[in-house]
Amino acid sequence: MSPQVGEELSSTVVVVGGGPSGASCAYWLATRGISVTVVERKHFPRDKTCGDGLTPRAVVQLEAMGLGSDLAARFHRYEGLRAVAFGKSLEIPWPRHPLMPNYGFVARRRELDALVLANAAAHGATVLEAHDATDVELEGARIRAVLARRSDDGATVRLSGRWFVSAEGSNARLARALGAQRDTRQPLGLAIRTYLPSPRADDPWIESALDVRDERGHVMPGYGWVFPVGDGTVNVGFGILTNQGAWRHVNTTTELERFIDSVRERWDLDVAHPVLAKPTGGKLPMGTSITPVAGPNYLFVGDAAATINPFNGEGISYAMETGRLAASLIAHAVRSGHDAPLARYPRLLSQRYGAYYALGRRFVRLISDPRVMAPGVWLAMRGTATMSPVVHAMANLLPPSLESGVRRVGSLLQR
Repeated sequence: MSPQVGEELSSTVVVVGGGPSGASCAYWLATRGISVTVVERKHFPRDKTCGDGLTPRAVVQLEAMGLGSDLAARFHRYEGLRAVAFGKSLEIPWPRHPLMPNYGFVARRRELDALVLANAAAHGATVLEAHDATDVELEGARIRAVLARRSDDGATVRLSGRWFVSAEGSNARLARALGAQRDTRQPLGLAIRTYLPSPRADDPWIESALDVRDERGHVMPGYGWVFPVGDGTVNVGFGILTNQGAWRHVNTTTELERFIDSVRERWDLDVAHPVLAKPTGGKLPMGTSITPVAGPNYLFVGDAAATINPFNGEGISYAMETGRLAASLIAHAVRSGHDAPLARYPRLLSQRYGAYYALGRRFVRLISDPRVMAPGVWLAMRGTATMSPVVHAMANLLPPSLESGVRRVGSLLQR
């Protein structure tokens, strides 16, 4: 039985999801004069499980949307990554890059996501918060409308459009209803985090522990992190970058507790007064492991398209990049009056990320074996000369001259 529709709205583009991917897409559409409606099931600000670290790759996208002064005024700036493993600590500055800044920010997602969505609204996007997209109306293989349930009165709102974007995140119900499936042979990230008071909340480095160990003392295929938020607290978390073999059933809550205990003294963590009642976690679909990512008049962006970097679990920059790419293709479709530009999306994703992510997926499989992970980290940690290129490559910040070599290796692995 079809739900009773209480209200009908129409715009050229309907974006489902108001996180960084959806908000970025809406911003770039709105600034081109294209009518766009964002359907978001939560009220903003809302919390989101994340490490909160913005790499230079994310900063360049936010600055392009005119948010550079907001970042500088509201969030904690940091200079690079402190890598910790096997009793060593190496401080690796972000590189000087021809296209990106050499600094990052730590921004709570509760504040960051609200900022990016409000920016889209300020530039002309219509934002419907507390509207849960529950279903789609199809006309053949095309979407005709999205149905959303309004939380305050339960009414169903029908949002019609010419083009549609799923920016729903990792739970992407509508994307799954449209046939999107994750390749279960590919790695899946698991992450959990909390906030704890620390006198080192203004530290100029985000920190990653690369030799986190399980109860048997085996180095795990992931890392622990301590990211200073700048407000008297730090974001402390644990992420594991594979669902393969012996690591499939890792208890992330237990591992986070173990990691917190290992860094508590050095960061002077006040574990007796956590900011959150309990840590929160989630799954990280990565490496473009979801297909398809496009249909006749719709595209999937960000986590809904599994664009998280398999090397380090970073997703914010790729969410905004794919949102921007989707907006560009839809703008071409608006100008041409037909859907053909959207068909280029899978190929453009492959060109941009395919080779690099192929290398990342191979990397994740390798580090699933402690016999590879432990000596690999030990070798990289010999000094900044060996560790810097590793960190820069994992953050996808290599200069174009080196990036082409990485792409060639990744393309070979794809073939």
